[in-house]
Amino acid sequence: MSLIHFLKSKTFLKQIILAIIALVVLTFLMLKWLKISTNHGEFETVPELKGKSIQVADIELKENNLVMEILDSSNYNPDYPKFSVIEQDPISGEKVKENRKIYLTLNPSGYRKVLVPDLRERTFRQAKPTLEALGFKVGKITYIDNLGKDEVLKLMFEGTELKEGDMLPKTSKIDLVLGNGNRPTSQ
Repeated sequence: MSLIHFLKSKTFLKQIILAIIALVVLTFLMLKWLKISTNHGEFETVPELKGKSIQVADIELKENNLVMEILDSSNYNPDYPKFSVIEQDPISGEKVKENRKIYLTLNPSGYRKVLVPDLRERTFRQAKPTLEALGFKVGKITYIDNLGKDEVLKLMFEGTELKEGDMLPKTSKIDLVLGNGNRPTSQ
């Protein structure tokens, strides 16, 4: 029997028709099962959580059948209360499936602490950008008699002299005591 005769035979045509019917039925059953198991067309709306505390965010997410996942943050934002939500993913108003994880970034309790560099015997021109690059602000500048004009003699924070290795919160104002270029007078 040749191949062409076999392809034209009733047995082959019956097998092809049965295979197509089985494929259609299997596809139909698979789509029905997927629709039921994935809750097709059923969504939860993500609530607005920015600025809310962890406890309130947890309650709102549970009411909407969503799961909270907390991401730590080292970026303090003074516009939000401590330990409140500053970012969320997905954003509010998004439609998501039930039990979806909502990732929350929390506001830390304050600015992180930064190591104060030893800037003594450096010029003001070198010290200022170094402090600003670390996130500090240059506060009050005072001058005392010293031969080194604009040379940093002391770093001060809230009236206390800073030493090498001290840690201060980011955005702290550091006062500088500089030399004025005059010879110190001894009395």
